[in-house]
Amino acid sequence: MSDPYSILGVARSAGEKDIKSAYRKLAKELHPDRNKDNPKAAERFSEVTRAYDLLSDKDKRARFDRGEIDIDGNPQGFGYGAGPGGGFAGGGQRGFRADGFEGFSNEGIDLGDIFDGLFGGRGGFGGAGGAHQRPAPKGANVAYKLGVSLSDAATLSTQRITLADGKTIDLKLPAGVEDGTQMRLAGKGEPGPGGNGDATVTIHLQPHPFFRRDGDNLRLDLPISLDEAVNGAKVKVPTADGVVMLTVAPGTSSGKTLRLKGKGFSRKDGSHGDQLVTIEIQVPEGDTDLVQRLDGWRDPRNLRARLGV
Repeated sequence: MSDPYSILGVARSAGEKDIKSAYRKLAKELHPDRNKDNPKAAERFSEVTRAYDLLSDKDKRARFDRGEIDIDGNPQGFGYGAGPGGGFAGGGQRGFRADGFEGFSNEGIDLGDIFDGLFGGRGGFGGAGGAHQRPAPKGANVAYKLGVSLSDAATLSTQRITLADGKTIDLKLPAGVEDGTQMRLAGKGEPGPGGNGDATVTIHLQPHPFFRRDGDNLRLDLPISLDEAVNGAKVKVPTADGVVMLTVAPGTSSGKTLRLKGKGFSRKDGSHGDQLVTIEIQVPEGDTDLVQRLDGWRDPRNLRARLGV
């Protein structure tokens, strides 16, 4: 007869606390989730669970110690404790059906307090009637990479992404998005017996033709003419969400930085960074007409045209 005390490695005089501690240690070591390629560990896990099932029940343990039942709760000795109707002592757990086949009703034990904190809460165990059953596995998770422009990231513009199954979804960027931000899409992974896995989208911010990121701010170098700098002017400036007019004060020097408040990146608290516009005064060299004919990029109007303003 299997000895539950030996299986758990405790003395016959062991208290409830020692038995529980021994089982917890063995269950953690032998749990199937940690021994997927070791069938012997699974058998041993089942054995120690049976032993704990018996020894954690005071009535079963006492009957085992008296030699009345074995480790599985089966009576020892023919006809032991038979009562009216062919039943057995011990709470009516075992009896015979009218067709002669033996029936068995296992009340089970609550293993929640044993596995709390070991395997994600209850260690993948079900409640009454489902103890020791591992849930069906979900499908595999899927990883995606998504390139996003600086201007779209600043304005949190919705991004369209095509999944592996060919379906498209509109993805709303989170406030505070930055290069490397990961977004989890629950249930958008591969299908499986226990449901779909998840998808993870990693955001990669793409270089922009003229915007640069500086923390939560956007930076832009804006060329203006000498006349605009000396006399002052209102000039068009591109921002992440459209063109705005910027006032250049008379006597503005090259390298001066002007601030467009709230035109930078969205923050998690709902506020926004700014756009920092650095003035670059373009001075033609030598004969202006000749230079413009040979080297048109020196004309600030041509440079701003490249910015779309």
